Amino acid sequence: MLQRVRRAAVEWVDEASATIRHEIGPGLAILVAAGPTSTSAGAERLADKTANLRIFADAEGRTNLTLLDTGGQALVVSQFTLYADASRGRRPSFLQAGDPARARALYEAYASALQRAGVATKTGQFGAHMVVEIENDGPVTMVLSTDDWSTRV
Repeated sequence: MLQRVRRAAVEWVDEASATIRHEIGPGLAILVAAGPTSTSAGAERLADKTANLRIFADAEGRTNLTLLDTGGQALVVSQFTLYADASRGRRPSFLQAGDPARARALYEAYASALQRAGVATKTGQFGAHMVVEIENDGPVTMVLSTDDWSTRV
């Protein structure tokens, strides 16, 4: 899931009890989850799509510019809860979320692919409890997936 932002930040406490904070200015806050069928090729494809998605306004106010065109930044945060299934009962199931070790590798592959595409990219800490601040611009929020699925959310 990506959100066009004026600014975004993520903060967490590391293993040494130090508070770490990463911030970006205008660009995209991106919440990333990996499922059981996610692949590194899919991560690369989604990173390319993210960098080249025309969702930023041009001089006439039309959404014709990409993250690369605007020089925007990306804040990539892992969020397995995007795979929550709340269709039964009151406690969501996360059984469709990918294996954590594999999900970490795919999360890192996605962030690295964005950087290789020329996007200034900052990340959160995979698996950590994080506080995320998002100042949505628009608002513009989109879900990108390699799975075949109808628009939902």
